[in-house]
Amino acid sequence: MSGVVIIGAGHAGVQLSASLREAGYASGIRLLSGDPDFPYHKPPLSKSFMATQDAALQPLRGEAFFAQNNIELSLGLDVARIDRAAKTVVCADGEAIAYDKLIIATGTSARKINVPGSDLPQVFALRTAKDARAMRDALPAMKNVVVIGGGFIGLEAAAMLSARGVQVDVVEVAPRLLGRATSEILAQAVADHLTKQGVRLHLNKTVEEIEVKDGRVCGVQLGDERLTADHVLVGVGAVPMDQLANDAGLSTDNGVVVDAALATDDPDIFAIGDCVAFPQAHLERQIRLESVQNATDQARALALALTGVPSRYTALPWFWSDIGTLKLQIAGLSDEPDQLVETRDEDGALKSVYHIKQGTLVACETLNSGGEHMLSRRMIAEGFTPDISLMAAGDVRALKLAYQAAQKS
Repeated sequence: MSGVVIIGAGHAGVQLSASLREAGYASGIRLLSGDPDFPYHKPPLSKSFMATQDAALQPLRGEAFFAQNNIELSLGLDVARIDRAAKTVVCADGEAIAYDKLIIATGTSARKINVPGSDLPQVFALRTAKDARAMRDALPAMKNVVVIGGGFIGLEAAAMLSARGVQVDVVEVAPRLLGRATSEILAQAVADHLTKQGVRLHLNKTVEEIEVKDGRVCGVQLGDERLTADHVLVGVGAVPMDQLANDAGLSTDNGVVVDAALATDDPDIFAIGDCVAFPQAHLERQIRLESVQNATDQARALALALTGVPSRYTALPWFWSDIGTLKLQIAGLSDEPDQLVETRDEDGALKSVYHIKQGTLVACETLNSGGEHMLSRRMIAEGFTPDISLMAAGDVRALKLAYQAAQKS
């Protein structure tokens, strides 16, 4: 028996290899990574790793873990194709690796922009350790940076750069920041925070050209405005790396299409993590999520299924982002809520936004309110919706008491 082969050694792939061994899987596990770096945590790339010149990558597991658990880890090995008929993975170097079960955990790649100057060496993406090292090496020369894209990665980097004394301009094509990720209320609080830190926001703007002089970036041209720049960070989202699946004849639609058991069209091939379009239990529709939680929880669910425990993926999604001194956390998913209930601290700063749909609490966004985030995760997961007036009061202790009382009843 050939065992399990996992394509991708990010959060999903590494967690699956660990969870399989924890579940008693005894056959071979081979983990293939196109990235030459030892598997690492990705969230710190735009924050702590970037901020400190000699900071090391944070490994997902120590080297001894793979040896002790008989997990064969191959780094810098690109997969060229999947041969479903032969049940093999064919690598770029010609090696053919047989599998009993194959798991696609290839993640995403940075979405590119197609404007003049986007291929200059002073234009960065920020998805991999290689990207982060290149940008970190250039930090001492950065004086004026334009960040293209008002999503999490771009804003995290913008806050970090601004704290270093760099003048940062953020360009977003939408009318507000974080358009696909948060409520307008929370997005405005983040925008106000960044503006106070000196970050300049340019909303409803499109980049037409990255200007070059003497082979280097010198500016960014918007429709009606020119921004001075010596470096540019492109953070306009990510695209799922689903080409291997598509080429193998598996269904893809903004990701590798799987069912609730994370299985593809082929009964011996599964997919997990950021590259997957799956039936989300709370929204009751097919979606793709990019989060560490989703990747690791899908891995745990699949490990159970592969070791004989019937399992459907129903975990409650949650997310976080550190934007300067703001700890943004989100529990649940909100799809056109009927009502938003906001709370503020004693200084008037936004603390939380509760999302209500058809009388049910479906999501909660918090800023620097970790205890409230953890409580909201439990309430949403267990289907408990407090009175609107109780949520609006912003008293986390009172909410907790109401939740505990409901558990006992």
